[in-house]
Amino acid sequence: MPGSAAPTDSAAAPVYVIGGGPGGLATAAALHRRGVRAVVLEKADAVGASWRGHYDRLHLHTTRRLSGLPGLAIPRAYGRWVGRDDVVRYLERYAEHHGIEVVTGVDIHRIDRTPPPSPHTSPGPASWTLTAAGGRTFVSPSVVIATGFNHTPHLPDWPGRDTYPGDLLHAGRYRDAGPYAGKDVLVVGTGNTGAEIAVDLAAGGAARVRLAVRTVPHIVRRSTAGWPAQATGILVRRLPPRFVDRAARAIRRLSIPDLSPYGLPYPETGLYTRVLEGAIPVQDVGLIDAVRAGRVLPVAAVESFDGGTVHLSDGSAIEPDAVIAATGYRRGLEELVGHLGVLDARGRPLAHGPRALPGAPGLRFTGYTNPISGMFRELAHDARKIARAVAREPHPDTSRVDR
Repeated sequence: MPGSAAPTDSAAAPVYVIGGGPGGLATAAALHRRGVRAVVLEKADAVGASWRGHYDRLHLHTTRRLSGLPGLAIPRAYGRWVGRDDVVRYLERYAEHHGIEVVTGVDIHRIDRTPPPSPHTSPGPASWTLTAAGGRTFVSPSVVIATGFNHTPHLPDWPGRDTYPGDLLHAGRYRDAGPYAGKDVLVVGTGNTGAEIAVDLAAGGAARVRLAVRTVPHIVRRSTAGWPAQATGILVRRLPPRFVDRAARAIRRLSIPDLSPYGLPYPETGLYTRVLEGAIPVQDVGLIDAVRAGRVLPVAAVESFDGGTVHLSDGSAIEPDAVIAATGYRRGLEELVGHLGVLDARGRPLAHGPRALPGAPGLRFTGYTNPISGMFRELAHDARKIARAVAREPHPDTSRVDR
């Protein structure tokens, strides 16, 4: 890939962007367009590593037109809802199109403030030292962390989990329904991933698919009469939550059948109120039909395991052949920057996008929210804002790119 060589030594360090996913690539491209040299440090051997590892069925839940990154639209040939493999192709093409410098195989595991210069040297700007596995270090006054919202798989420590003799895996390891044909499968978690995997299993020949529900999700149509749910999300995100909650309740009654008899009643908490708490609605890609047809059976939340028996919160017990836990991810930032005082109690950055904390000048984060308006769209906005903020900061001329 062009730009994959290691950065050469120079009098001034580039901006280092940690992570070669959409957020990191978009930020590097936006910096380049403003004449600031950026180098992407990616621990895998290619860009878009997290997308390469997703399940086969996955498509963007946002439209192609509203998901392009700065400076390059997603090709029309990829369709309205872009599939996983085409997302990877787009990210590869994006890096090549912008000539982004990507150094692969670099796993940054800690960031520290660079020791200040001695009294006998010029002060210079504050800077950061990035330490990679193997002891390699990179130093720069400006660093953007873009390691991704879905970084570290979270598998709950259910009592008795280790006694389960069947297949128990996180959804991050699920690829397709083939291995589960003819089996009784329990999917845990009713976010978009859990819902889509349940539908995939039901369509792929699993003998029985149950979906464990702890918190009943809001379900929306991905598109209604050609109007995508993402566009609605963009329009309402600045409105008062109570207004949006009421409107969403009315729209649901018109567009979504009553699933209460099947174990999926309408949630008590409003849709946008739930979004502000961090829970994105489930976009229907077949779940409604599968539930109504009995191909996916909602059940109560998992409480514990006892050998091959799974105990549920309503007191019932089942004996599935396999359990797939769509139980989310952690941001995985604690080891990297947890000692710098830049994370909240849940491990999320205290500052996001162009803003840097006063105690951490030059250190920025992108991609650690889950917006109703679409992740790719917000990453694109963040990239432009971050590039504008960085370009305003003092940088020696040698750190800039000839344009």
